[in-house]
Amino acid sequence: MKKFLLIIILVVVGFTSQSQILITLLLGDKLNSPNIEFGLDGGVNWTRISGMETRNFATKWNLGFYFNFRLKNQWWLHTGVLVKSNMGVDKLTNNDLNFLQASIYEDSLGMEIPGNYRQKMNYFIVPALIKYKFKNHLYVEAGPQFGLMYKSWVEFEADVDGRDAIFKEYNKEKINKLDVGVTVGLGYTLFKGTGWTLGAKYYYGFVNVYKGVPGTKNSSIFLKINIPIGAGEEAQKKAAEKAAKKKAKKLEKGK
Repeated sequence: MKKFLLIIILVVVGFTSQSQILITLLLGDKLNSPNIEFGLDGGVNWTRISGMETRNFATKWNLGFYFNFRLKNQWWLHTGVLVKSNMGVDKLTNNDLNFLQASIYEDSLGMEIPGNYRQKMNYFIVPALIKYKFKNHLYVEAGPQFGLMYKSWVEFEADVDGRDAIFKEYNKEKINKLDVGVTVGLGYTLFKGTGWTLGAKYYYGFVNVYKGVPGTKNSSIFLKINIPIGAGEEAQKKAAEKAAKKKAKKLEKGK
């Protein structure tokens, strides 16, 4: 878990400086506004599929970008795209594998090879959430989320003769490409509402994952980090200027 968070933070921070230059060149001062915030979105999610015999969550990581658009006062629209995002389930049982018509691997003696089977699906995920920011820098959000599946497979991971082995059996044709559901979340923005945002959200899908199989729905718990670029940094600059003026007034009164 700690390794996942460390990797995500390093990747997101690594992209921040280059992305800032590119986005500034493309959009200029449009981002430097109290009404628009753009940034990088990364985190970890725990995901599973209902209707399966296994109840084990699969741990995934995701990365993308986001936009916050002010609607009115403390109401915002949160959207963007997670371009690297996964759904699925871990530790499939033999009944699950038979249901998926997936291979069960055996050795030369016909004995089942011990290992872990999992369903993996790659999605582009687009949220469209209404967010309310409280004055204490907490927020709540809720709304629809849309997913486009572009790759799917059943994966078998095992130790074969002292070597790690991974086998993939693609089953994209059995999966519905579009996923639609609802997301609710909450979080907190650091540095008096001008810095990174830490949040958690829960997603439940309304569309069956497998074609013609009712009751197979995606669900996922996300822990996320949002790093603002442009508008967020402008807000931090204004906050610093405000703090400096306040400090200067105190010094004048003390003379």
